This record gives sequence, structure tokens and C-alpha cells, in this order.
Amino acid sequence: MKKVAILGRPNVGKSSLFNRLAKQRDAITSDVSGTTRDVKKRIVTISENREFQVIDTGGIDTSNALFTKVAELSLKAAEIADVILYMVDGKMLPDDEDKKLFYQLQNLNKPIALIVNKIDNDKEEQTRFWEFSSFGAANIFAISVSHNRKMNSFYKWLECYIPPKEQGLSAITLDEEFDPLYDESHNEILENDKEIRVAIIGRVNTGKSSLLNALLGEERSVVSEVDGTTIDPIDETIEYDEHMITFIDTAGIRRRSKILGIEKYALTRTTAMLENADIVLLMIDASVGVSELDERVAGLIEKHKLACLIVLNKWDVKGDKSYEEATQNIRDELKFLHYAPLITVSAKTGLRVHKILDEIIKIYGRYKMRIPTAKLNDVIQEAIKRHHIPSHHGATVRIKFATQYETKPPKIALISNRPEFIHFSYKRYLANFLREKFDFEGIPLDIVARKRGERIEDEE
Repeated sequence: MKKVAILGRPNVGKSSLFNRLAKQRDAITSDVSGTTRDVKKRIVTISENREFQVIDTGGIDTSNALFTKVAELSLKAAEIADVILYMVDGKMLPDDEDKKLFYQLQNLNKPIALIVNKIDNDKEEQTRFWEFSSFGAANIFAISVSHNRKMNSFYKWLECYIPPKEQGLSAITLDEEFDPLYDESHNEILENDKEIRVAIIGRVNTGKSSLLNALLGEERSVVSEVDGTTIDPIDETIEYDEHMITFIDTAGIRRRSKILGIEKYALTRTTAMLENADIVLLMIDASVGVSELDERVAGLIEKHKLACLIVLNKWDVKGDKSYEEATQNIRDELKFLHYAPLITVSAKTGLRVHKILDEIIKIYGRYKMRIPTAKLNDVIQEAIKRHHIPSHHGATVRIKFATQYETKPPKIALISNRPEFIHFSYKRYLANFLREKFDFEGIPLDIVARKRGERIEDEE
């Protein structure tokens, strides 16, 4: 698949063009210079069947250490790209630094276009656009991304370097009468489900970006001692053990009173990303332990009912804490994540980082697991015999049978004569009993009660 990289200095509109190509507000945009700091990627389609990967890079600026690192990653993106788009601000005079960078990129001998952005009307095109002819670019386009002005000629040029996608077999569509509980083909679907989305979350400066770089084996995300370096959630996909794992490095979460400016967008975007994640790596700083803010961050995992692996990072600088003391602190403070396994690592030194990938594969296998209906009912009946369902004011409450109606996470419906009187504490007892019989480490269990024929959505 062809790769198209968007480069340029800060605040010229790179993320706005990225969003335009992706047809969604994906990258955060603002008037603040340096909003984009990491490399962000998306698969997009133009002209119906021409598919490519667009790469949004941070603004190239060497004014301080943080932005120097951003510039290095941006230029690295240009080296792996097939097509380069260099953007400049059409409302400013041509800059010698821009020319120097453009000539440097021309030496890569790849298709390259000079995109003069913010040309909002014909008058600006006549008076400002031609000043940029001094770049000597063979392909130059005067556009306004925000006004969607003069984009067609740019798209037509881009299409020349993006071949049409090969037409394959259409996806299989299951009809409404398909019952996954009794059709063996559904188990085959689950077996072939090899795509995993993993969100890395935590409060600021717990080492999320360092962990992402360590997992990928390359410097993909900007790492800095500056709190809040990552703003846009960024993602990267790798292949491991026949699975495609997409990691999402989300912005660090601060106390609500300290969330400023564009970080508010970042917090909203992080929450939205969790809605599409399968597994969460919850980062905890081993040198600090669990704070009140860590508990709030962990609450997002419970809210979205996601599989979880707790990653205790900075184990190399943990101080005098023993493993037992550190893990007990986490278990005491994060009781609602009792199901989540825990691993101690050092993203900086690489200590045990490789084991995280194996844990992700194991957890995802449990996350998509479906218990055969007969086996599930045998276990539920065994649980009921061990601890009977409490009656309600003398009225008998019975569970007629149970069925797993969904995976990712496993969701189980209890069909009862009086579902409203099955107390949440009894559901919790059944969940713990199921955990004894089946391997659900790292997985939340969702148990609902309903009457026969009642829609499950009504009970949730």
C-alpha cells in the first residue's frame, strides 16, 4: 500500500489536510503551534477504489529539544513514504527555512508537491501564490483546506501515484436468522478473529510513549520529560504471533482542574478511542504507586467493560518497594480491576516488555471466548446448588437456563421467572464462580437477567 506523508513547519494546516483526506476529525487541530507532536497514520480512499496510508507529521521546528525530536520523526516519515506533500502557509512570505527543507526532501527522488495552504480567494491567489514559484517546484497547488477550495487538481495529481485497489471477494453477510449460539461456523469466525486494538492509558508521565516505542522496537512516539507531550492519540499496527495488534498511545490524563487548552480535546479523544478498543494497558508509575487520579483513569476501563493488563512501569527505579508491597497496593486501591493480571516492566531498559505481547494474545483469546451453552448451564446449576438464589419476600426466584449472547467481552443472560429480584451480589457470586471454572483472567464478565422472550437490551 502506498504511503503519503504530509510535512511542513508548525501551524501550516497539515492536520487539517489529514482530516480532509481521512473524511473525519481525527487529528486535533488548533492555532497553537506544535499541536501535532507524533506521527499519525490512517488508511484512506480517494476516487472510490484508490486506497493509501496518509501520514500526518509534527511541525518541523528546531527551536527547542522537544520539537527537534518531533522534526526527526517527521523527516523519518518522509524517508518511508512513497509520495511527499510539503505544506506552507500561503498568508506568509516564502521562508528560507521552508525552501531548505523542500530542497532536502526533493533529494529523496520521490514524487513531491508543494501545497500552498490558506489561499482563501482569487485575490490571494493572484497576489500571494506566485511568490512561492521561487521554490522551483514542478508540482505546486494553491488550496484552502478549511474552505475546501481548489482541491480537485491536487486530488487528480495524487491519483497518478495511487494505483486502484484490486477487487477481491465481497465480505460474507450473515442473515438475520443466523444464530451464533448453535452454528459451528461462528466458532470458526471467532478463531479467525486476529485483529486486536490495544489502548495504552494512564496519567501523565507514566511512560506510555516509551512503552509504545519499546513494543514496536522503534522510536514511533515522541518521548520527553515534559508532561503532556502526547496530545493526539496515535496508533501503530504490528504483526505478532499471527495477530495484527494496533496500539493506541493516548494522551496522559491530568486532574480535571489542570486540563488546559487543547488537552481538553485530547481527553475527549482518549475517551472516544476506548469505545473502539479491546484491551487496555493501564500504566502505573512504580516509583509513585497508585494515586487518586490512577483510580479515576482505571474507572474508564470499568465503564467501557474492557479487557485489561495492569503494567507497573519504571520498575528499575521503584525504590525500596518489594513486589509483594507494590502489587498489594494496586490490588487494595483498584479492587474493581481484580480480574486484571499485573506485570512489572521498565519501558526505558526493556525489562520484561516482550512479555506484554504474549499476555495480549492470551487475554484476547479469553475476551472473544464463547462458552458452549450446555457447559455453561452445567456450571450455573452447580453454582446454584452450592449457594441457592435468595427468595424475595417468600417468592421463589429461579434461573431456568443461561446463555452467552455476546463476546468481547463475554455477556451472559440468565433467563429467570423473576429477573428483577436477582440481586447484583448474586450475579457477582456467579461471575466469580464462572471465573473458577473457566479462564477469564483479564476479562470483565457482564451478567444480566431477563424473562424468556424479553429483549436483552431492555435489561442492560
